[in-house]
Amino acid sequence: MQFLQHNWRNKSEIADLRQEVYVKVYEAAQECIPDKSKQFVFATARNLLIDRVRKSRIIPIEAASDLEALEIAADTPSPDRIVVARDELRHLQVALDRLPPRHRKAIVLQRVEGLSRRAIAERMGISEATAATYLAKGICALVDILYGDPPNLRRTP
Repeated sequence: MQFLQHNWRNKSEIADLRQEVYVKVYEAAQECIPDKSKQFVFATARNLLIDRVRKSRIIPIEAASDLEALEIAADTPSPDRIVVARDELRHLQVALDRLPPRHRKAIVLQRVEGLSRRAIAERMGISEATAATYLAKGICALVDILYGDPPNLRRTP
């Protein structure tokens, strides 16, 4: 809905556009379910908007420039979002590097590789309770590192 609201001028038609997108996605999914459903839905919505503009036979300059921007926005994130995401990843990597090795390994196995506690315990050669302890302490330490209070720079007499 946000995509349609941001890219279509007539707000009263957005509910109808949404229904048309649902119908087109449903019909296409009956033949073959797409591998990347989110991108498929956005591409369907974008194509529907393009068809609507073409059928109206009146293409304002703003609509044409918006449609060019749609292709870029639908396929790739904006440069500022890429920079912010990379910065957050660097910050997270620094925080992970500050954790004790066993805690870091348990967190990476669970959060990055998606393993269960049992699988983490087997891979690390420890009990499931110990794996749970490493996870709990590691996540608490990670939260403190990432979101803890900034150090007090004032000197106390």
